[in-house]
Amino acid sequence: MTPAFSQSTTVLERRYRRLLLAYPRKYREAHGDELLDVLMESAGPGRTVPVLREAWGLLAGGVRSRIAHQATGNAWADGLHLGVTAVAAANLAALLPYLGAMTPWTLLSALALLAILRGRPLFAFPFTLLTGTKAVAVAGGWQAFDLTLVPVDPSFLTDRPLFADSSPFTVAARYAVVLLGLLVLASRRQEAPRVRSWWWYAAALAVAWAGPQWMEETTGFPLSLSRLAVETAAFGLAATGCYLTRDHRWALGSGIYLLVTSVELTTHAEQLTRQHLAYWGVLAVLLLGAACAPFRQRRHCLD
Repeated sequence: MTPAFSQSTTVLERRYRRLLLAYPRKYREAHGDELLDVLMESAGPGRTVPVLREAWGLLAGGVRSRIAHQATGNAWADGLHLGVTAVAAANLAALLPYLGAMTPWTLLSALALLAILRGRPLFAFPFTLLTGTKAVAVAGGWQAFDLTLVPVDPSFLTDRPLFADSSPFTVAARYAVVLLGLLVLASRRQEAPRVRSWWWYAAALAVAWAGPQWMEETTGFPLSLSRLAVETAAFGLAATGCYLTRDHRWALGSGIYLLVTSVELTTHAEQLTRQHLAYWGVLAVLLLGAACAPFRQRRHCLD
């Protein structure tokens, strides 16, 4: 083997290994070397870049493998945990722009989400209860635990006061869903919730950002394009997961989140525009697709 050919093989192998990162770690440990050997043997002499079809196949297969890896354990409990995680991330997103004025409560909300992500519902419950009590008090203009001047002005990410678009009932509903879900998850001692990705914090930050706007400035209940993008992407991934695995856990998690969102929209019924209805309709269609995808796939297989 000439030095030039050896060098090109090393470069190609390195690039194949990067593509294999799309697969879960356990899969790579069990089958990564074997798959890499097959890819290297089929590569033509002197090639340094994977064929586009191979690269796409590896990426698609890796994503499919990761999704299948998530479809383990009790589907109902995992779907509930997904929904609780999503609503808890939204609760944190509501406080993030006010970190300067609500520092301890924002950090407490972040700790609650951390406990949820690590599969510790009992630890998350008191953090969520304390933060929820304070949030409802601020939304209603009451004082709880410490003195808070209302309205609470933002420090970054948005230009609207805290809960300017929310009622105490809406805020209480969001936290009640999380608290009830945590109680159910904590009662299942035989199976702890799975550990989830740190990307949920990035999602909360994106949802908290008020720009870019896609509604008129005069709208009494504005929704940002960044929030729409994050939620649409999440619901789309949920539908994809349900289709590929014939598993309904992602539909359940999405349904819990859409329920909370629907309550929020209902309390602003007089301020809703066509854009609000289009936003809700997109999420509803994706949820319907996620709910139907497992059964549609089963029928296709039987046929």
